[in-house]
Amino acid sequence: MITEERCMEIRILARQGKSIREIARLTGPSRNTVRKYLRDPDRAPRYRQRPARASKLDPYKAYLARRVAAAHPARIPATVLYREIRALGFEGSERLVRRHLRGLYPAPAAEPENRFETAPGEQMQVDWCVFRRGREPLSAFVAVLGYSRAAFVEFTSSERFEALRACHEHAFAYFGGVPREVLYDNMRTVVIGRDAYGPGRHRFHPRLWDLARHFGFVPRLCRPYRARTKGKVERFNRYLRASFYVPLASRLGSAGLAVDAATANAEVRRWLDEVANVRHHGETRARPVDRLAEERQALQPLPARLSVEPSPEAAAPAPARWPTERLQRPVAVYEQLLQEGAL
Repeated sequence: MITEERCMEIRILARQGKSIREIARLTGPSRNTVRKYLRDPDRAPRYRQRPARASKLDPYKAYLARRVAAAHPARIPATVLYREIRALGFEGSERLVRRHLRGLYPAPAAEPENRFETAPGEQMQVDWCVFRRGREPLSAFVAVLGYSRAAFVEFTSSERFEALRACHEHAFAYFGGVPREVLYDNMRTVVIGRDAYGPGRHRFHPRLWDLARHFGFVPRLCRPYRARTKGKVERFNRYLRASFYVPLASRLGSAGLAVDAATANAEVRRWLDEVANVRHHGETRARPVDRLAEERQALQPLPARLSVEPSPEAAAPAPARWPTERLQRPVAVYEQLLQEGAL
């Protein structure tokens, strides 16, 4: 079965210049299936939900669970348990028993962390770095290119899809190109159903697919509860908090002011250009800005129209709200305060 997400991925990979053979290898369907969906850009997959079928093992699962619990912490070999339930009338395969038994034992110990490197232009990792919740929320959209470790940061008071879309546009413009894939956490504006079509086959937000199709990248998801899958952006989040946000918040806090998105964005671009992207990175032993010059040659070109058109729902006027009084000062006040603190 091919899903709408897989169909979209096939077309994006074709835009990236990959051959039909390579697309079939990366996505799973046969080459003829790939050709079929590339030949007709408007073709959509047709499938119907199949009802769950009863397993031959169902009558024996309670027996297997009791035998596993009785032997704990030791393990009874699957071949032994298979022979036992065969004697009770089971007619299925030993492989079916082995697959079921794997779910009855504790998860294996965490595997050692291996450094995962990507080729230039291959991957960008994205995450929200949350600084404040409540009535005055503050988050930072953080994007890190996998090869160069070049980073982009934009502060926002919202994590809604409109903010996510705009931050993508600004990040691609800052880097000067588009990577072939973008790796996300399991945020609600990215994925609707994880493993919705089977292991590793997720149902992504339809507006994210519009964004991916416009820029030509394939969305990917990191493994849940495993931050090191996107460790490059996770490590940068800690660096951003310690090196940029805490010093800025402490200087403003001494004057009774709080950091807002406008103030942070007025400072963070300079910090990226003068500090973060020109430091010698601890893993690559090189400056991200120097490796970005190399990686930029491998990035896909920016589309002629950088901005993605909002959907009709997003373009509808917002409902009327009661007027509120802003408690923050203009950006010029913060800039003057920061200049005085630097003296």
